[in-house]
Amino acid sequence: MTELRFITVDPRFDDFVDTERVPEQIADGCIWTEGPVWLDDALYFNDIPNKRMMRWTEKAGASVALAKSEFANGNTLDGEGRIVSCEHGGRRVIRRLDPHDADAVEVIADSFNGKRLNSPNDVVVRSDGSVWFTDPPYGINSDVEGYPAESELAGCYVFCTKPDGALHAVATDFDKPNGLAFSPDESRLYVADSGAIRGASFPGIDYDLPHHIRIFDVNGMTLSNPRVFAVVAPGVPDGFRVDHEGYVWTSALDGIHCLSPEGALIGKIVLPQQTSNICFGGAAGQTMFITSSDKVYRVESSRRDAVHILKDRERSAS
Repeated sequence: MTELRFITVDPRFDDFVDTERVPEQIADGCIWTEGPVWLDDALYFNDIPNKRMMRWTEKAGASVALAKSEFANGNTLDGEGRIVSCEHGGRRVIRRLDPHDADAVEVIADSFNGKRLNSPNDVVVRSDGSVWFTDPPYGINSDVEGYPAESELAGCYVFCTKPDGALHAVATDFDKPNGLAFSPDESRLYVADSGAIRGASFPGIDYDLPHHIRIFDVNGMTLSNPRVFAVVAPGVPDGFRVDHEGYVWTSALDGIHCLSPEGALIGKIVLPQQTSNICFGGAAGQTMFITSSDKVYRVESSRRDAVHILKDRERSAS
């Protein structure tokens, strides 16, 4: 079994995480964990195949918050601190008005040009209230993370919906768009392509197919100047976060990779199983919570999510 540890490639990494304390397992007993998000004093995350959302606190540990989450995957917070979730089963993006009531939701998006979405996967809310999400086919490919069905769309897109509800396809040339996040000033958008993950006819990973993070310049709802930010291996990039200085913390087969703003690997949080996602939380917003296969880990750091920093600036300006 792989040892829980850190690998430092660049000395900066030792200032970013507490490498004297191995990653701490704080939850297990799930099948596949995803979508970590910190709300108030608790971590929420999804156990996708079990169709449930979990809640973890320091005092109480992990418990079921929602027993009917419809194979929900990625989560984020909107500007009012409400959880926004991607449902594979419902093939929609929703806003949870109460994270403990499966029926207390608002539908943000469930169709495009009259056709059902594939299975929204990950989501981020921009400071202007627009909701950006990816729509690969993982939830319709099998009954493990959703309900088998044929795609009604011509591909797997990155979407953006304005606060008025209008939905736009902002990138249409991905194989399987996955995690996404904005730069600290929201001038750039990072999007993972996990196309190298194959289905039942080709199990495992085909490294001839996309396993990278792309970056775009953002002007309103228009993406331009696409380029590969970093190729991720082993495995593929799934969920990731950008910190307050523009460093990218991405999932991979062997844990979490820390990438510089230029895309260079500067260190790894090594975990024993395929890792799906990461978020920042805790009282100071500097604790990393990592979903990895059937477990959840935490790592203390000196970093904060770029989203938190942007909100702090907005509050200071007002």
